Amino acid sequence: MTIRLLGPPAIERDGLPVRSPRGRKVWALLSYLLLAERPPSRRQLAELLFGDADDPLGALRWTLAELRRALGKRDVLSGDPISPVLGDDVVVDLEQITREQDDPSPLLDVRGELLEGVHLTSSLEFESWLLVERHRVSARVEARLRQAAVAMLAGGRAGDAVAYASRAVARNPLEEGNHELLVRSLAATGDRTAALRQIAVCEDILRRELGVEASAALREAATVGPDSPMAPPLSGRAAAASQLDAGRAAIVAGAVDAGLQCLRRAAAEAARCGDAALQGRALVALGGALIHAARGRDEEGIVAIHEAIQLAARTGDRVTAVTAHRELGFVEVQAGRRKTADVWLAKAQAMAETDEELAPLLAVRGKNASDLGDYPAAFDYLNESVERSGRCADHRQQAWSLSMVARAHLLRAERSQAAAALARSLERVHEQRWMAFLPWPQALRAELDLHGGDVEAATDGFEQAWELACQLNDSCWEGMAARGLGLLSAAKGDYVAATKWQDESSFRCIRVPDRYQWVYAYAMDAAITTALEHDDHDRARPLTESLAALAARCDMREFVVRAHLHRFRLGDQTALAAARMLSADIDNPALAPLFQEISTRQKR
Repeated sequence: MTIRLLGPPAIERDGLPVRSPRGRKVWALLSYLLLAERPPSRRQLAELLFGDADDPLGALRWTLAELRRALGKRDVLSGDPISPVLGDDVVVDLEQITREQDDPSPLLDVRGELLEGVHLTSSLEFESWLLVERHRVSARVEARLRQAAVAMLAGGRAGDAVAYASRAVARNPLEEGNHELLVRSLAATGDRTAALRQIAVCEDILRRELGVEASAALREAATVGPDSPMAPPLSGRAAAASQLDAGRAAIVAGAVDAGLQCLRRAAAEAARCGDAALQGRALVALGGALIHAARGRDEEGIVAIHEAIQLAARTGDRVTAVTAHRELGFVEVQAGRRKTADVWLAKAQAMAETDEELAPLLAVRGKNASDLGDYPAAFDYLNESVERSGRCADHRQQAWSLSMVARAHLLRAERSQAAAALARSLERVHEQRWMAFLPWPQALRAELDLHGGDVEAATDGFEQAWELACQLNDSCWEGMAARGLGLLSAAKGDYVAATKWQDESSFRCIRVPDRYQWVYAYAMDAAITTALEHDDHDRARPLTESLAALAARCDMREFVVRAHLHRFRLGDQTALAAARMLSADIDNPALAPLFQEISTRQKR
């Protein structure tokens, strides 16, 4: 038996349709049971779906019985809380699509959205939940399509990759990285005409919908193909190793272009002389440099790292495999693709053995958990990363991890703990003279100062972070600093300047395709809050809808809740109950005052 929840819901037995259960609430109940993080209680389900009935629990019992009749199973969907286990002979299309598996071909058959055509006007809380889940499932399918396309492209199957990359573009045409992946796949097949046509399509979409220009990486992707010029021959393995060392040193010194050239030559020469292990190390170094040191180059970096993983598997190079998996996890975290990030990072952690390997990957896992809104897991990962990086004297990694600990405490309004972690982070940054990272802890420290009422210190911190971020040309740091300057202007009573800085922050966040989605959401949330404080509903309303969609797609659950609270303040009376439901699993004491503030406003 197959249950189809993607597109119009249906049940099939041996490939043939069977009688569907009666009523939209049957499908609503089944989808909620299958997608809920933990089995829900009967009372919770009755209140969510049947609150308008004379006997909500009786209506729930009837609907469960109808589901059992449709499935032909009397012994499922029982207990309290209700178990969602349907048996080994039942396949749910959603599970096939979203779980990791060797055969990605079912992804090509996905067309519709979750529970397409199902709406419950009598249960607006469920409607809010369903909207979030539709975004989340769509993003998960998109991530799997991308993952399949990249793996095929790295494995020399560009023709197969085109179909998956095309589906990713169709699912999310505003993501430049999807277009670039399609362009690379088309170019690798030798179809340069189609690649150039896709570039033009992407440029027009980005210009029209987002008001930004496409990156140079998109146009350069069309030059990668079967006839692309290779780096000139060097002199064997020693030359390749020398180029690898030179490339790494150049990247650390900030000479990015020269470093990338060296790393590309190292990979090409290692391939020419048949040293697969050295080629894998060169490719993972190249991929890491493209991801961390070059702006807008994530897609090229991802392809290089996938090639490195295949080589590492062939040669048994565990260290390269750990690094490669961690780097892919980092990219997925930045993009807000939580599930695929967890898959890559869990694989890296299973292979890692040393503090040097575990410290950075635990930090990335902590960042992912924090972005998700899972603070207990975030603190576990991040604190272990701080400890391990201290043991192996990786002071830059310790500074990075401490800054993420501080951010989590700041988001939870635990400002003394945030200040302590930031002090240690900044101490390490200054010891290492790590100017490329400094704007991040600077902006966090300035936000703490602003919360504490020290406007002068906040002004100095945000302005210094902004100037250095602009010198570094780092869109993430620019977005954080501009957000802070907007909050600072608002605190000084200059709403016009605040809106200008907050618009600047949003623009900086999206000006490159490999953006950190959490910072973009953080910037939008601040802009909405400022607009609502000044009763500027015309400005707040579209920003709120953008935040809600982004947060749902990128599984940033706390921002989903905040978007619902903003909607309530904008007049959506059903949004408050949905916010309470969606916040139930988020352990953040800073959310309680937001609900209390709304309750106080209601009493007035």
